[in-house]
Amino acid sequence: MSKSALLLASTVSLFSLASYAQAQDVTELNRIVIGTNDTDDNSVEVTDEDLVRINPTDLQDLFASEPTIAVGSSLPMSQKLYVNGVEETNLSVRIDGSRQNNKIFHHNSTTLIDPSLLKAVSIDPGVAPADAGPGALAGAIEYETKDVGDLLEDGKSFGGFTRNEYSSNGNVFSTSNSLYGRQDGFEYLGFFKYAKGGLQKDGSDTIINGSKTKMLSGLGKVAYQSEEGHRLEFSYERVNDDEARPYRANIGQILGGRPVPLTRNYDLTRQNMIVRYTNEAATGWWDPTIQLSYSVTNLDIPETTQNSNGQTDSINGKIENRFGLDNGSVTAGVDFYSDTADMDYQLLTDPTSDYVSQEKASNIGVYAQARLDLTERFHTSFGGRADFQRFEGMNGFSDNVSGLSGNLSGDYDLTDFLTASAGVSHVFGGVPLAENFIQNPAWSYSEGVQAVTSNNVYAGLTARMGDFELSGKVFQTSIKNARTPSWGGGAGLTKDMKSNGFELGLGYNWASGFARLGYANIDTTIDGATADSYTGNYLTTPIGEIFTLEFAHTFVDHGVTIGASGQIVLSESDTSDSAGGAGEPLPGYEVFNAYAEYTPLQHENLTFRASVNNIFDETYTSRATYGGEFPSVVQLREPGRTFKVSLKAQF
Repeated sequence: MSKSALLLASTVSLFSLASYAQAQDVTELNRIVIGTNDTDDNSVEVTDEDLVRINPTDLQDLFASEPTIAVGSSLPMSQKLYVNGVEETNLSVRIDGSRQNNKIFHHNSTTLIDPSLLKAVSIDPGVAPADAGPGALAGAIEYETKDVGDLLEDGKSFGGFTRNEYSSNGNVFSTSNSLYGRQDGFEYLGFFKYAKGGLQKDGSDTIINGSKTKMLSGLGKVAYQSEEGHRLEFSYERVNDDEARPYRANIGQILGGRPVPLTRNYDLTRQNMIVRYTNEAATGWWDPTIQLSYSVTNLDIPETTQNSNGQTDSINGKIENRFGLDNGSVTAGVDFYSDTADMDYQLLTDPTSDYVSQEKASNIGVYAQARLDLTERFHTSFGGRADFQRFEGMNGFSDNVSGLSGNLSGDYDLTDFLTASAGVSHVFGGVPLAENFIQNPAWSYSEGVQAVTSNNVYAGLTARMGDFELSGKVFQTSIKNARTPSWGGGAGLTKDMKSNGFELGLGYNWASGFARLGYANIDTTIDGATADSYTGNYLTTPIGEIFTLEFAHTFVDHGVTIGASGQIVLSESDTSDSAGGAGEPLPGYEVFNAYAEYTPLQHENLTFRASVNNIFDETYTSRATYGGEFPSVVQLREPGRTFKVSLKAQF
């Protein structure tokens, strides 16, 4: 069957299921809102309800239904996130407000995260507000972890849950456990998850190299809130992946070249520590937030002839206040960061060898962002920030740079059912730190280092007609002087990158479910030429055309929820071999998933779930995975048909 015929059949089936499900159950439920929120048609929101429905185990699961968000690699520890075709290190990435500085090695993930810890994700593609933090060149990503208030049932002072899951592909077992409580203003939460399993197989029954599972994650929070609303919270989050991975962890294998083992061990750990003060009873002009954070990522790669250790960290914080107004709010404040990227490389054959390198950057920013309803139909957001950065390289090099950023976006209700939205921004990003594993202690920085800047623009229309929603948006991100240093090429190399694209969405909501179809077409270039995944390290990767489908419905009277999702990715022939010639065409693929979940009405503390991923056992590689353009690269395949079952018990 052709992809167009398959898409048509899938769409008809999707909305036929929607009509049937609506006819079977009209009991009122909270409507599920996907992709946008009520105040900003440019944002992507993954809510707590979405996370429960999706039940994600990695970033691919988390964003599978968002056509403008692509995730490369089948291994969580080497997954990279692309928003509108732009790699996540060009966005401001925060976890519970803590800045992330995770550009440690191009073969592993940029931000290793366990979705089990999350209660929400918010993404501002392209145009981001000034209070999203410095360096929001192509937007902002905010991950928010669970709090006691998200888990503890009303009227209780203590609770907990245990959740155990089995996945057939690789015989993966995972257990998640949590205890939490609240008493006399004090709150506490403890959570940990452990997952372990063997090698997985792709759709052709071939073992995926380095695909064993061994992950340990945890979250701890302690807080006190006074009767007046003053709240002080401490939190600690940790995720570790320690297992044999492909020698280059985002690549199955390189054919030819220097001989290397098929696998080596990667021990990757990311940690996040936060102390934060807020006033939960604040009103009017006084609504302060004070936060101090420390985030750190360590990567150890022990080998028979050498040991490599990289560490990136960030001390960061902010003092801000939200001024409440009759028609909106203004948030103003000051933030800072001190980022470091360290590398220690030792040859075991030479005990005297110890190659150490380091780059550092510190920044102070001042910002203000207004969010105002100018009329009942016209909603705006605009702001700006000034950043002052000091960059320190090796061999005594340092430089001071500064710049201004500004943004303006808005939604206007043209009619009662049609809303137009548009936005534009200019962003000063300072000098990004080089990736640890390509730092060269001999760099002289004689050519200097340049600050990176970007321009973003988008425009869209959304029509809401009863239970139907139809949307469309065009967008562009242009990044100038993106830093692309190399070990032998020097510290000051730069490239210009551009992403152009558009997306379409069609959704239908009813009282107890929804159906949605999405489409995105994204084209990226580097220095005016077609982008490839090698030249695009930490910048971009070829994306092309992606369709997404999703359906969910709850039979309220029976406590049963069913759902399905799918991706149809079209083949892409406009590729590059990174040397000025044409690359290998990227094949298209179709993958579909389904699940059923049951919560007994008499025992609502129990939830049973069964799912099947990759129903038709497709043999494929995710479009955003490295290396499809190059004949010498054996890409990492995605897992074949996988059955999962789980049981969650709350008390």
